[in-house]
Amino acid sequence: MKIAVLGTGAVGRAHAAALAALGHQVTIGTRDLMATPARSEPDAMGTAPFAAWAEQHPAVSLAGYAAAAAQAELLINATAGHASVDCLTAAGAHNLAGKVLIDVATPNDFTTPVAVPMPSPWNTPAPILNPAVTDSLAEQIQRAFPEAKVVKAVNTLAAHLMTDPTALAGGDHTVFLSGDDPDAKTRVRDLLTAYGWRDVIDLGELTTARGTEMIQPLYLALTRALGHEHFNFKIVR
Repeated sequence: MKIAVLGTGAVGRAHAAALAALGHQVTIGTRDLMATPARSEPDAMGTAPFAAWAEQHPAVSLAGYAAAAAQAELLINATAGHASVDCLTAAGAHNLAGKVLIDVATPNDFTTPVAVPMPSPWNTPAPILNPAVTDSLAEQIQRAFPEAKVVKAVNTLAAHLMTDPTALAGGDHTVFLSGDDPDAKTRVRDLLTAYGWRDVIDLGELTTARGTEMIQPLYLALTRALGHEHFNFKIVR
C-alpha cells in the first residue's frame, strides 16, 4: 500500500520505518523539501537530523506535503498538533478526500505554557492542550477536511512504542482508536495489528478522541515522575 506519513520528527520517522519494514511504499511529507534534508543540528525535541535517519532508511522517500498526499492511499498525520490543520491544508483537501487519515498528533499549545517543566531533553515549560474538553484536534481536522476519513489512534504513548508494542511488557498493554467511519477504523485496526498490537479498544465516534488527547498531561507527568517514556497504559477488565 502507498502510505504518506506527514511529519519528519520522531513520531513520523517511527511510523515510516515500521511501515516500510512491513513492505509498504512509504513517503514522508515535509513542509520544506529543501530545508529538511539540509539540517545538521537536532530539532527542538532533540531528534537527530533527518538526513542521518534517511541514510539508514533508503526505502522511505521524501516529498512535499501535497506530493506525498497525492500518491497515497492512506495517510498518517504526525505533524505538530498546533500546526496540523495548516500542514494538512498544504497537503490539499483534494488529496485527502476519500482516504483514511490516521491522526496521531496531540494539540500541544506552547504559546501559553504552564509552570511545570517538561523532562529532559526539552527542559521547557510544559504545554497546555488547545483544544480540550469540548473539542479535539481530530474533530478539527475532520471538520476542515470533511471528505477525509479521520481516525484517532496511538496518541497516548511514546513514538518508539507506537509501532513496536512488544518492546514493552511483551506487548501486553493497550491502545485506543476513535472515528466515525467503521470501515476506516477496521483498516486502522488491521494496521495496528500488523505493528504487533493485541489490545486495541475502539472507543467509538470521533468525539471520544477528546479523552485520549487529554491523556497528554498525565503522560507528561508520568514522564517526569519516571524519568523516561518507556511506559504505557493497560486496561484491565
